Amino acid sequence: MSSSATAPPAPSRLPRIVAASLIGTTIEWYDFFLYGSAAALVFNKLFFPDSDPLVGTLLSFLTYAVGFAARPLGALVFGHYGDQLGRKKLLVLSLLLMGGATFAIGLLPTHATVGAAAPVLLTVLRLVQGFALGGEWGGAVLLVSEHGDARRRGFWASWPQTGAPAGQLLATGVLSLLTAVLSDSAFVSWGWRIPFLLSGVLVIVGLWIRLSVDESPVFQQALEQAEARSSAPGAGSEKLPLVSVLRHHWRDVLIAMGARMAENISYYVITAFILVYATTSAGVSKQTALNAVLIASAVHFAVIPAWGALSDRIGRRPVYLLGAAGVGLWMFPFFALTDTGGFGNLVLAVTVGLVLHGAMYAPQAAFFSEMFATRMRYSGASIGAQFASVAAGAPAPLIATALLSEYDSSTPITLYVIGASVLTLIAVGVAKETRHRDLARVDSSVETEPAGTRTADAPIV
Repeated sequence: MSSSATAPPAPSRLPRIVAASLIGTTIEWYDFFLYGSAAALVFNKLFFPDSDPLVGTLLSFLTYAVGFAARPLGALVFGHYGDQLGRKKLLVLSLLLMGGATFAIGLLPTHATVGAAAPVLLTVLRLVQGFALGGEWGGAVLLVSEHGDARRRGFWASWPQTGAPAGQLLATGVLSLLTAVLSDSAFVSWGWRIPFLLSGVLVIVGLWIRLSVDESPVFQQALEQAEARSSAPGAGSEKLPLVSVLRHHWRDVLIAMGARMAENISYYVITAFILVYATTSAGVSKQTALNAVLIASAVHFAVIPAWGALSDRIGRRPVYLLGAAGVGLWMFPFFALTDTGGFGNLVLAVTVGLVLHGAMYAPQAAFFSEMFATRMRYSGASIGAQFASVAAGAPAPLIATALLSEYDSSTPITLYVIGASVLTLIAVGVAKETRHRDLARVDSSVETEPAGTRTADAPIV
């Protein structure tokens, strides 16, 4: 028996739904990564000018990490209302918040103009960015996952994941173009503002597409069933999504958090910290480092759907485990190639790292979606993903920069990433395979079970 709610959507609908999720996540990640690149390149000079250059970079990355601190709050708030009101409304709100904060950063006065108020304002806007992104990811991947069928869910759900490299590609590309055509003084003076102000145009395009899609049919069906249960005689009030997640899915939340460790830490070391390491320790120019990340991000974008499709064939866990092991083993060659100072070697180092990262990132959307029941799925997936980001992605560039400053060597940074890989291998290793689960039938197996029982795999029949 297969639920109608999980039947494949009309061919004309699914590409539009994928496009709506993809363009939204691309814009959100463009905004988020733009800050990270600017933090590595100019914010230390503009907002922390009285510090030693490396200390200024550390302070700049500290404001970068603040955005991650707000992501769990965004996950809680957006997850709660996304499970109550629907995915679409919350995705529109997250796009408006992120785009507005990024546009405002482009208008900020610097330390030279308003003194200490400048980094304070920067930090507040970074908090808004993090809050918005904490709610964006879960809704975007769920909108696609819940429209598609289980047989190709890994492939279709991986497309919103390409929003990360697409946003990185767009942010790095704009910065690379500006640093190529502007002098260093012009870029530091006013050129850095242009990419942030462009976010306003991108948000208008994203809203137009996002408002044109339908709500998830799986969510609509689950909402109707919940309303019918609550209106029945003697029915109690429905529990809050967060309470239900912690009651039925606490183990899945912990697995999702562990799965994020290697994926999150490796990504920010490979794409954000490398801009610092390559320009300070390897003697590479700013333009060369940006171009290397640009090329690697394009390859990353291309391989994510392929990894997602492979997870449909052999399972989410094998692909994820391959990526976690691979990225840990690659760290020694990664820094060795970067240390040569050659452009080709730098491109190879970053590209292979991101290809291996994609093996974790691609199946992640379907993997996390399949762990949770519909009326707690937004909360569960978002909490598992975003709470891990506080311990993983948030401090990654900061820790890597501090280790470099303390030891003047890449070896401690390599061991740091390897440690994260071990944690992810353990978390995914103890998880159950989910690729055959029907998203609608996960509801019936969870919402009617007694407290404390474990959700079983629910293969499509």
